[in-house]
Amino acid sequence: MKFAKFAASALAMAAAASAADARDQVQITGSSTVLPYATIVAEAFGENFDFPSPVVEGGGSGAGRKKLCEGVGETTVDIANSSSRISQGDLDLCATNGVAEVMEVRIGYDGIVFASDVNSQDFAFTPADIYLALAKDIAKDGALVANPNKNWAEVNANFKDQPILMFVPGTKHGTREVFDTKVVEAGCKETGAYDLFAAAAEGDEKAKKAAAAKACMELRTDGVSVDIDGDYTETLARIDADKNGVGVFGLSFYQNNTDKLRVATMGGIVPTVDSIAKGEYPVSRPLYFYVKRAHLGVIPGLKEYIEFFVSDDMAGPNGPLAAYGLVSDPELAATQKMVADETPMGALN
Repeated sequence: MKFAKFAASALAMAAAASAADARDQVQITGSSTVLPYATIVAEAFGENFDFPSPVVEGGGSGAGRKKLCEGVGETTVDIANSSSRISQGDLDLCATNGVAEVMEVRIGYDGIVFASDVNSQDFAFTPADIYLALAKDIAKDGALVANPNKNWAEVNANFKDQPILMFVPGTKHGTREVFDTKVVEAGCKETGAYDLFAAAAEGDEKAKKAAAAKACMELRTDGVSVDIDGDYTETLARIDADKNGVGVFGLSFYQNNTDKLRVATMGGIVPTVDSIAKGEYPVSRPLYFYVKRAHLGVIPGLKEYIEFFVSDDMAGPNGPLAAYGLVSDPELAATQKMVADETPMGALN
C-alpha cells in the first residue's frame, strides 16, 4: 500500500526546536500481540513522514505499562502497547511518578485462538473443556477434587486419546487476562466448580464471588499447563518440539502460520476476522496503546505517529493492519477525534 508523503507540522517542528536535547525517535514498548501492528505502522511512518521510524520493543503489556509510568522525560518511553486495558493501579503509579495524564488509544480487536500442530486432531473446544483439562481442582459428583484428567478423551469423549499438554500465556501477558476470564473462569462456571468454590468461601456474597473467581484460575502445576513468558514464536516452537501440545495464540499470529498450525473452534465458532467483527467468536479482546500526554509537542513525531496509526489508511477495514489480522474498530472515528483533541483518559473507578 502506498501512502502520500506527509510533512512534519510547523507546530511539531517548533516544539522540537525548543527542546533541542529531546530524542528524535518515538520510543514504544509493551505487548507482544500489538508489536507486529506497531512495527508495520512504525515502518510506514518512517517511509512517509519527515521523522525517523519509531523504536518498537516488546516485553509484555504489564511491563510496558509500568515503564510508561516510570516518569516524564526523554529517558522514559512515550507509548506502551497493551493487549489488556490499563488498570487503575497503573494510573495511580503514573500519577505518583509525575505522569499526570495518559491517553488511551484503542486500535481494534483481536481474537484468542487455540491451535495445535497442523497434523493434529480437530479440536472443538468449549470453555468447560479447557477448564477440565487445566484446572487444579474440578467438580465431580458434587464435590471438588484434584484434577485427575491426563488425556483429552477423559475431558471430552469426542476427543481422541491424546495426552493433555497446553502452553498458555504467562501472567505478565495481556493475553493471560482474557484467557483467565473468558475461558478458564467461564469454564469453571459451566462445570459447576464456581458454585462449589463460592459455597466453601467465607464472607459476604461479594467476598464469596471474588474467592470463587480466584480459585477458578488456579491451574495445575504437574507439567500439563505450561506458562509461556515469551512471545507466540516460543509457543509455536514448543508445539513443534512436542506434537501433543495445544497453544494459545493471537488470531493474527495463527493466520500467518496456517502452514504449521490447526486452529480449534470455541463454542462451535471458527475464529476469523469476520466472526470477531460480528461478535460471534466468544474469546476476543480490544487492543490498545497508551500515550504519555506530556510528551506530545516535545518528542518529535509523536502526535503524527499516533494520528497515522489510527488513520483509515492504517487501521481502517481496508488498511494493512486489517490485512495482517486486526479487526477494525467500528468506532475508529471517535478514536481519531480523541487523538486529534489529545483527550486524556479519566479515572477508572
